[in-house]
Amino acid sequence: MNRDLLPGSSFPLGATVSARGVNFCIFSKNCTTVELLLFDRADDPRPARTIPLDPERNRTFYYWHVLVPGVRSGQLYGYRVHGPYAPAAGHRFDGDKVVLDPYARLVMAGDNYWREAARLPGDNADRALKGIVFDPDAYDWEGDRPLRRPLADSVLYEMHVRGFTRHPSSGVAPQRRGTYAGMVEKIPYLQELGVTAVELLPVQQFDEQQQPAGRADYWGYNPIGLFAPHRGYSSRRDPLGPAEEFRDLVKALHRAGIEVILDVVFNHTAEGGDDGPTLSFRGLENRAYYIPACGWEGYANFSGCGNTLNGNHSIVRRLIVDCLRYWVREMHIDGFRFDLASVLARDEAGLPLLNPPILWEIESDPVLAGTKIIAEAWDAAGLYQVGSFIGDRWAEWNGRFRDDVRRFVKSEAGTVVRLAQRLLGSPDVYRQPGRDPHRSINFVTCHDGFTLRDQVSYNDKHNEDNGEANRDGGNDNLSWNCGVEGPTDDPAVNALRDRQRKNFLTVLLLAHGTPMLLMGDELARSQGGNNNAYCQDNEVSWLDWGDEAGQGGLLRFVRELIRFRRRHGAFQATRFWSAADDPAVPRITWHGVEPFRPDWGQDSRSLAFTVHSATGEESLYVALNAYWGPLRLRLPPLERGRRWHRVVDTALPAPADIADPGAERLLDGDEYRIEARSAVALTGR
Repeated sequence: MNRDLLPGSSFPLGATVSARGVNFCIFSKNCTTVELLLFDRADDPRPARTIPLDPERNRTFYYWHVLVPGVRSGQLYGYRVHGPYAPAAGHRFDGDKVVLDPYARLVMAGDNYWREAARLPGDNADRALKGIVFDPDAYDWEGDRPLRRPLADSVLYEMHVRGFTRHPSSGVAPQRRGTYAGMVEKIPYLQELGVTAVELLPVQQFDEQQQPAGRADYWGYNPIGLFAPHRGYSSRRDPLGPAEEFRDLVKALHRAGIEVILDVVFNHTAEGGDDGPTLSFRGLENRAYYIPACGWEGYANFSGCGNTLNGNHSIVRRLIVDCLRYWVREMHIDGFRFDLASVLARDEAGLPLLNPPILWEIESDPVLAGTKIIAEAWDAAGLYQVGSFIGDRWAEWNGRFRDDVRRFVKSEAGTVVRLAQRLLGSPDVYRQPGRDPHRSINFVTCHDGFTLRDQVSYNDKHNEDNGEANRDGGNDNLSWNCGVEGPTDDPAVNALRDRQRKNFLTVLLLAHGTPMLLMGDELARSQGGNNNAYCQDNEVSWLDWGDEAGQGGLLRFVRELIRFRRRHGAFQATRFWSAADDPAVPRITWHGVEPFRPDWGQDSRSLAFTVHSATGEESLYVALNAYWGPLRLRLPPLERGRRWHRVVDTALPAPADIADPGAERLLDGDEYRIEARSAVALTGR
């Protein structure tokens, strides 16, 4: 039966389609024998064909390979990898288990119990994860290419593919809700909002049921198929559907001028800790893929998820770079946000490296040269590298921006000096010579934590529905409930919350750096005080498209504020704003209630500034008042013939809170009353 086989090649890894058939190749150093299994259906109890690989004919160094004629795109496959089971020595081979090719371009499972079947003793063929042969060339991109929009011209929108359209109020057809195809239907909304890039929570194939007590892994931070678009987000049930539908989404977003950034997880896998299942990496070469703890008596857990990928091992480095290249070349992805990226700064013993090879490889790789690379510059074991992350072009989620802006808006003392640095793009954090301020990804909310509505509605987290007795999630959210915990009918409290949301958005979108919005904040989405909704695949997390009612015109406010930002060249400047007279840099001047006299004191709770474009043609005045009473501001003078016009006043009811372009109100005199806990923006013309 196997006389038609050819030896195959050790490169490339994975299943590669050619005119002669499919070349299958995996890496395993310490195994003894390998079998390639071809399946007709995902739930078949036995493979349709078993192909033993000859160590002499089908092995080159540590690479096992075979070329099988007649196999085509859509073929299901897996491996049995035999070898020593000696956990104390780092070996966890189990020849009873069907293991997934780490390079599988698509993944399918027999049923929802595949995880348990991979953990318990015995054969799991009928329930195991299978890879699917996929020919990436069999698709018409119609001339599409990654957009390569500069960060300086970017407004990011962090979102969840499923949660974006899963709610019935989305208006998406039921069969497409929560899918890539459903998201395509809502692209006009994203265009109208004005965002330039979507940052998608993980779409690499992940384990939806990894959480305790069978709760869903809604966020997707438990990957098992790093090259494969997640099947659960596809409206199609055919084997190739997820890849085709995902590409349709990318192509449609690009046509709308919107980039696609993937949140990628290279710090751990869904195989979990010592008692976890043998799904792929563990059964192929455990010693290569993971960082050990206590001499292989367990797994290092710098990710907080039970194991840690050995990112600076040569094989894992190759896997990561190959994976990123694949998403760029074959899926046309514009960039990546690296979850817990500081894990990749650790060596094979888990110690921080001065020059981590994998991070430099990602930065310098020619295929990735035009992409955005964004680091979450910390890990779950205390390594915090915001401002010190390695490299010359990595951008960073600026956690200090989030924390300092939250402290200021809730009126903490001693925050004004730090707020000024955040408004400038954080030059105190990013001190590298020639640093582009847009490499600071500014945000006040993200998927991990309170939504913007909850940030001003709750003092404490309310995570009881997660089933962990409210122990999970962060305890210090720097939030303020405006006087009442949770929902209220008090009109004064609701008006203050509306104003506080707009204050946050004004600071975010009128600061130098690259702003990132959280999905649904523009519609005042609430999670009921849950600040860790990782397992809530329900209306707690889904975007309720009808939730705008009664939210003070927030959606229009966000739309117009984004448009205002993108019209003003000072926000696109690629050098930090400066107080010095430099004809190439926008000039910033700080003010208090009196022009040119900012109050940097410990008790100060207000700050104002003007920004003049390098050409002198644009002038912007912003005043931020976190004090609990109104202030009378004297406005700085403008050049003769120019006067201040009001663009934003968050104390005013909608639609007066933000002016339409060309309809900004001309101010009389040189004073302006800024109300308690509010923000004002003026433009000079």
